[in-house]
Amino acid sequence: MKKVVVGLSGGVDSSVAAASLKNQGYEVIGLTLWLMNGKGQCCSDGLVDAAQLCEDLDIPHHVVDSRELFASDIVDYLVAGYQKGITPLPCSQCNKTVKFNPMLNYARDQLSTTKIATGHYARISLNTENGRYQLLRAVDRHKDQSYFLYDLGQELLAASIFPLGEYTKAETRQLAAQLGLHTAEKPESQDLCLIEAHGSMQTFLDQYIQTQPGEIIDQSGNVLGQHQGIHHFTIGQRKGLGIAAANPLYVVDLDSKKNQVIVGERQTALKTECTVQRVNWVSIAVPCAPIRADVQVRYRSSPTPVTVIPMGGEGQEDRVKLVFEDPQFGIAPGQAAVWYDQDILLGGGIIEPFPKA
Repeated sequence: MKKVVVGLSGGVDSSVAAASLKNQGYEVIGLTLWLMNGKGQCCSDGLVDAAQLCEDLDIPHHVVDSRELFASDIVDYLVAGYQKGITPLPCSQCNKTVKFNPMLNYARDQLSTTKIATGHYARISLNTENGRYQLLRAVDRHKDQSYFLYDLGQELLAASIFPLGEYTKAETRQLAAQLGLHTAEKPESQDLCLIEAHGSMQTFLDQYIQTQPGEIIDQSGNVLGQHQGIHHFTIGQRKGLGIAAANPLYVVDLDSKKNQVIVGERQTALKTECTVQRVNWVSIAVPCAPIRADVQVRYRSSPTPVTVIPMGGEGQEDRVKLVFEDPQFGIAPGQAAVWYDQDILLGGGIIEPFPKA
């Protein structure tokens, strides 16, 4: 019998992933990574639902205390980024370093299997021509989570199963009800786990970053207002600025050295290009020449045509330049840029800070 370790958060998606794999004949072992205290999935509350599910399915349940790893690799990473005036994306880093890698290591070392599964909405296929695993969008484009998985390497893709990649969210709910899972009607998490646990990102950050009042200025250096910390802002933000102006103003830059929030009209936040670091080429090998693709610069942003230009040269292997066909609004350093060829995720990385004028 094939053995698989399924990551269980206590939500409906991971519950259906475990139940469907058991129905397919797998020997399923539940594994919950305890990432932090509090309410919500990935928290101590999620452990209860995950344990109940394993009891209902009559499968073993293992719990690994990963709070220290989560604190060092995600919390510290987030705090350091916001202090520098960037907007880090924790999910992709968490998936690779806190979830998938530790899950696979635990599966190999403790449970004698090389297969892991999660409830992510994405698909994996093997390209028989080059032997490379490809990461694809989920059938349900609205729920597609491939964007957050761009940093998974070939070893992790080869080991992973995404049972929900062919389902819509509605079908997942329906299947959960048919299987009699107690999580079938459980509300879906709408935010990052940190926001779910702490109420808001600002509340979370204020526990770690001391209030440091500063100026909100326009691009000519005129002082328009005051702020209580640049970590409360992100590029492209319009609401919550606390200033009055004849035309709508947006955050166009954050200067951590001067502790200033710079605002301007919308067109001043448009960018024609950006550079991306820590690039992971997923479904194709590193190209030697520029390629055309469609890029998402945020999870909910629409794919837009782009030319991806490898930087090349020593020390530049994991950097590319993105040149957009149409100027893009609110490009935020620290967020992920992920590029696709239709449904195939080609690669992705972290947007670098823009040079100061």
